[in-house]
Amino acid sequence: MNAFKAYDIRGVYNRDFNKEDVYKIGFFLPQLLKTKKVLVGRDVRTSSPEIFKYLTQGITDSGADVYDTGLATTPMIYWGTAHYKFDASVMITASHNPKEYNGLKVSAGNALPVGYDSGLSELEKLIQTQTPKPVNQKGKVIANDFRKEYLAFQQAKLKDISNLNIAVDVSNGMAALFIRDILGDDVHYIFDELDGTFPNHEANPLEPENIVDIQKLVKDTKADFGVIFDGDADRVMFVDENSRFISPDLIIALLANHFLKDKEKGVRVLQDIRTSKAVGEYIAKFNGEMHMWRVGRAYAALKLREIDGLFGGELAGHYYFKEFYYSDSGLMAASLVLNIVSDFKKQGISLSQIINQIEVYKNSGEINFKIEQKQEAMDAVIAHFKSTGTADAFYDFDGYRIEFPDWWLNIRPSNTEPYLRFLAEAKTTELLDKIVSESTTIIKRFK
Repeated sequence: MNAFKAYDIRGVYNRDFNKEDVYKIGFFLPQLLKTKKVLVGRDVRTSSPEIFKYLTQGITDSGADVYDTGLATTPMIYWGTAHYKFDASVMITASHNPKEYNGLKVSAGNALPVGYDSGLSELEKLIQTQTPKPVNQKGKVIANDFRKEYLAFQQAKLKDISNLNIAVDVSNGMAALFIRDILGDDVHYIFDELDGTFPNHEANPLEPENIVDIQKLVKDTKADFGVIFDGDADRVMFVDENSRFISPDLIIALLANHFLKDKEKGVRVLQDIRTSKAVGEYIAKFNGEMHMWRVGRAYAALKLREIDGLFGGELAGHYYFKEFYYSDSGLMAASLVLNIVSDFKKQGISLSQIINQIEVYKNSGEINFKIEQKQEAMDAVIAHFKSTGTADAFYDFDGYRIEFPDWWLNIRPSNTEPYLRFLAEAKTTELLDKIVSESTTIIKRFK
């Protein structure tokens, strides 16, 4: 079984894991999280019903009850876990991955993420070393549909945005459960039918080929901007009125216009180690206090809670909110961005103009190198640049980030794929090209 990852359990179904593995996961999960009640939701992938069946058998054979939510977004399960005080939940989804993938996102009480470092490694060991022995008093499967309550929570986040012309790509994913009830019918929608085969494009907005349709829709409809969700609606991304894709980390800065405009100094905001330096500089204008941490919900949700932060985000398009139990919600993020853009439009300011005020650095975008000697390459890159001058800051969690007055870079090993990931920013294109070129030359020395 090769499906246990840093953040969740995920892989190609019937290759990396199968129904027997799912049964064992279900059987040992209540023991791991010390509970007799497990909240379970699922996405619309073709393998999700079978995974639900065997996960449920495992949970009930252990003596615990399954609270079946049915089809759900991942954030809906996070919200339900905390709001209804479950000590364990599972969302059956592979998020943005292709249709042949599936997986399990596990949460503990208060919607705390269970990653490999916080419980999944123990679950993997139980599955490998113990044999399930069904109890006599089996658990029950209890219908638990709270979509109406969750929808009311999401609807309350949206103000009057009737001045906006909006384009939305739902990616045939789980946002389709709620998006029309939140935004109404006076919106340009594409691919808003639930379809776990993702017939139009993969539900991963970070890949350029998957945003072509929303970019065209914005252009054709002369929309103020476009919104695109991933497969399980925990991520959302945007294109401006010119159909230009907005780097998701810049949206963290944009959200300051909602969260920080009336706040005094000291409000904490969270970003990941790949985030543009421009975001922290923009947040500082609102007297916000930026904190940096590792990539991934398994780390970000815990860190935001630890620092008692108000909100935060990641380059991958996750946005975390204190009022959402320190978890991420694509729908909530979309509503807040819509409110902000609506307010700016009333002042005659477009989304591209706002982003241009934030984005003051040239960015390389994430560059992936497929090499085995990741640590050696990382060390060599940092040693090279440390030898050229004194850095303003250096961070050594989740790879390395080194900052100088006019530029910075992050180099980190992927937690889920065989890649070394590189990202750099600089004040000028010439300086950025120099940093990327020197780094690439060094990295390519390693196999």
